Amino acid sequence: MKPQLSIVIVNLNTKDLTLGCLRSIQKEGKGLSYEVLLTDNGSTDGSVEALKSLQKESFWRNKLTLIFNKSNTGYGKANNQGIKKAEGKYVMLLNNDTIVHKDALQNLIRFAKVTPDAGVIGSKLLNIDGSLQASCFHFPTITNAIKEYWLGSKGLFDKYAPITKKAVTVDSLVGAAFLITPLALKRVGMLDERYFAYFEDIDYCRQTWRNGLKVYYLPDSVITHYHGATFKKLASDEAVRWRKLIPSSKIYHGWLRHYVLFFILWLGQKWQKFLKTFFHTS
Repeated sequence: MKPQLSIVIVNLNTKDLTLGCLRSIQKEGKGLSYEVLLTDNGSTDGSVEALKSLQKESFWRNKLTLIFNKSNTGYGKANNQGIKKAEGKYVMLLNNDTIVHKDALQNLIRFAKVTPDAGVIGSKLLNIDGSLQASCFHFPTITNAIKEYWLGSKGLFDKYAPITKKAVTVDSLVGAAFLITPLALKRVGMLDERYFAYFEDIDYCRQTWRNGLKVYYLPDSVITHYHGATFKKLASDEAVRWRKLIPSSKIYHGWLRHYVLFFILWLGQKWQKFLKTFFHTS
């Protein structure tokens, strides 16, 4: 009998986080028919041995499928390897640095079943201290850039978390906990493998909207995401973060739009800094 849900996870040298994620699924996935497809992207920290050992446990023997790559193939491709093997009706992309809370998976499936226009459904994410984690995006369009950096609008280029108890539509979600419905898989397909890292989630959401489906944020599904608390520590330098985004930004926006957007943001930031300095010294 095929599972209802296929959970796709990618690991790269984060053994303990991955094992913690899997144990949380084991604890909170009761009553749900699911499988886990885990791609290891060339880990050298003992992950391979630990995952093989876990797979031998009676609980995981028929639930866990392991895919081992010799090197880091990129996030999009590694996820697609799992999606290709998925047998569930619904596919969930789940970051390995997450902890699943009670009914998080079940509520995603329940909502998907009664929401025919849903293409992607994202969970509410929490930081490790229990605080709300920003996990939604407005699309980074040239119009939004002009509104924020030249016309005074706020928050159009920042991640945010809707303050709501009900499901709401959003432009895009971060891919940390990302349910893809059968209709989205049919119309949009898998992740674009041109994205080695970054932008693959926002691109998938853009394609979802373009194909007549919606992207929902579901606060009834709660998942802790460690990455939100450690990201600044991993890449505290804004310039370093931007350089890492550039290759994917060019793919997402196209070469010309990327540079137009970069110019608007750069000039807008310079202008805002000038205004602050001018009014402060006046």
